[in-house]
Amino acid sequence: MRLSRYFLPILKEDPKEAEIVSHRLMLRAGMIRQESAGIYAWLPLGKRALDKVSEIVRQEQNRAGAIELMMPTIQPADLWVESGRYNDYGREMLRIRDRHDRAMLFGPTNEEMITEIFRASVRSYKDLPLNLYHIQWKFRDEVRPRFGVMRSREFLMKDAYSFDLDKEGARHSYNRMFVAYLRTFTRLGLTAIPMRAESGPIGGDMSHEFIILASTGESQVFCHKDILSERVPDEKVDYESDLTSVIEAFTSRYAATEEMHDQATFEAEVPEDLRVEARGIEVGHIFYFGTKYSEPMKAFVAGPDGQDHAVHMGSYGIGPTRLVAAIIEASHDDDGIIWPDAAAPFDVGLINLKSGAPETDEACISLYEALEGAGKDVLYDDRDERAGAKFATNDLIGLPWQLIVGPRGLQDGQVELKRRQTGERETLSLESALARLTGG
Repeated sequence: MRLSRYFLPILKEDPKEAEIVSHRLMLRAGMIRQESAGIYAWLPLGKRALDKVSEIVRQEQNRAGAIELMMPTIQPADLWVESGRYNDYGREMLRIRDRHDRAMLFGPTNEEMITEIFRASVRSYKDLPLNLYHIQWKFRDEVRPRFGVMRSREFLMKDAYSFDLDKEGARHSYNRMFVAYLRTFTRLGLTAIPMRAESGPIGGDMSHEFIILASTGESQVFCHKDILSERVPDEKVDYESDLTSVIEAFTSRYAATEEMHDQATFEAEVPEDLRVEARGIEVGHIFYFGTKYSEPMKAFVAGPDGQDHAVHMGSYGIGPTRLVAAIIEASHDDDGIIWPDAAAPFDVGLINLKSGAPETDEACISLYEALEGAGKDVLYDDRDERAGAKFATNDLIGLPWQLIVGPRGLQDGQVELKRRQTGERETLSLESALARLTGG
């Protein structure tokens, strides 16, 4: 993609309304634009990052055995009346009426709808376990939306829902998602700590939030320092096996949100030099709630005993829109964003220091075509701008690599390669730079 033809509305000054780093940098880098309180348009650069994050979430859900579908955003209120949550959910739910005066709502979550889909189609325990998920826009009318897309009213959510015959099976499904979440966040370059948490309006008696530590976090968290260095399962993790030992490695040490925190227990279980008290950002939340929805909504299956059983359910949420902001909170410097490779909107920023000069234009086009042919996403800065402006833009948007082509270097057949994360620069031949970027 040529930057001269791209839509990238960079802001030179920090927006006054931005309270935290991610909000400021996303606005400055032309990733988002606020359209009303808590509602944002995702501009091309932001949309690319959001798609990258969503795809990693999708891959790990699929790998763990979840099956993707798509549910509507507008839901009939009757389903929520049936579950008993319609009047309990609160003013965060946007309630509407259609032209026939039927009560509808803009879905803040999908426990009721997925339960209705399940009960209409599944009759036997032989069809279990089952985990269904989608990645969908949701709306919650926050009292005070703030921090950009970190706490917005409209947001993208991956929500998955598991169905099992009994509590033992449901716990295994919970563990599968627990591990899938750890893998997802690791692939995105984040150290996420699973912490005991309140279930809130979702319900249930077992819940974990996945928290990354950040000074701008919205809540206080408490944990054992050793959890920060705990390793997640590698590519060979077997989701069909008993995952209890994996889970215990992360849950046997103290880790809790402020709602679940007990200072006396914290001090008794964790030596003073290993206590971590910090701010944190929630990047995922998982719940086991048993038959909370299946009982009132009559989601029954015939068990091996021939009797009807209310299925045991869990739900599992990750907000890709929030994740994009969380990555920026965890990875930035004074010059801008520092994207981890997996979430970067482009892999390489190709910078032509003298656009219009035949030798640099020709070299850049050759590098651009070679990189694109090798499967790399390239943003080619071919603008008629001074070098300083190009460097500032590329540092601000934070692509993992900058490939810098100038007339002086080309005289010796060389270009400069900069790693955004470390700031390290190397002078290489065109062929060596290509090999470094493509793994050739």
